[in-house]
Amino acid sequence: MVQKIALFNHKGGVSKTTTTFNLGWMLASKGKKVILVDTDPQCNLTGMVLGFSRKQELEEIYSKKQDIKSALAPAFESQPRLVEAVNCIPIEQQDGLFLLPGHVGLAEYEVTLGIAQELSGSIQTLQNLPGSISYLFEKTAEKFYADYILIDMSPSLSSINQNLLMTSNFFIVPTVPDFFSIMAIDSLARIMPKWHIWAEKASDLKVLKEATYPFPKVTPLFLGTIIQNYRIRNKQPSASFQEWIDKIQKAVLDELVPSLKEQKMLFPNEVYSSQNMNDYCLTQMSDFNSLIAISQNCQTPVFALTKEQISNHGSKPKQGKVLKDTLQASSKFRDAFSTLADRIINLSSNAVCT
Repeated sequence: MVQKIALFNHKGGVSKTTTTFNLGWMLASKGKKVILVDTDPQCNLTGMVLGFSRKQELEEIYSKKQDIKSALAPAFESQPRLVEAVNCIPIEQQDGLFLLPGHVGLAEYEVTLGIAQELSGSIQTLQNLPGSISYLFEKTAEKFYADYILIDMSPSLSSINQNLLMTSNFFIVPTVPDFFSIMAIDSLARIMPKWHIWAEKASDLKVLKEATYPFPKVTPLFLGTIIQNYRIRNKQPSASFQEWIDKIQKAVLDELVPSLKEQKMLFPNEVYSSQNMNDYCLTQMSDFNSLIAISQNCQTPVFALTKEQISNHGSKPKQGKVLKDTLQASSKFRDAFSTLADRIINLSSNAVCT
């Protein structure tokens, strides 16, 4: 059975897309079959994975109906056919890794889904919408025998994001060490209970249970935070960044965790402890510096870049100490993403076993 993992923070600029791509690749390298789903209308994940830079390239995908909006059209546009599995695009450089491309027009479904999710008298005519996204993911996972679906979400508190997160099995909150991440965590502590209460009500409604695409009864569990994009000094976060890291961890412990605990959206404490996660942090990673540009240019994770790719990027080849330091940084990110993937595998396996 596929495990759906949402990467969500309604604050932008926290490297959700980069994390989704790198994490998916690492999980696939460990023998898992993974589908990356781009649900952000900005389509940054689609562009990163496929290397698209022109409108025509995206439109070619759209013409083949290989994107998320086209796949959901039977439900949202009342077409006389059922939602079917998407013919996802295989990532050529990594076996077992696939992309379900995004669509800039996905936001057009926002208003209709929002009305359906009010669970009011109008639900009878819109009963197939709330469960359609989850149904699409399940059918697509079955087609590709996927172990994981990683969902790259937009930075908003939209009805689509509400649906995506509350029909996922797990969620991760990526953060960066700054004031706005702390504010976002405080906001999530208030929003998550409301969303979960809504999802519980929706899953109990007879009209949604009997819909063509039934709304699932799921309680998404918090896998943890990721703290990234900070500068290193003497092999540690610099003092100014460490201060914000400490504040983020305090906000998670004092605000977010108690809120999630009330909704039973946490693993038992001993499960986090078994992964050395008493602070609920999956991993901490410094900024990628020049590696991110090379990664995007080569459509390859920062940790999988070859010596030749790193050396030959830019106006002149890297060599000497610069090349050595960059290779060491790439190796450190490999270790970090490997640990991250192992923790996610262990946590999600624990949930299946229990």
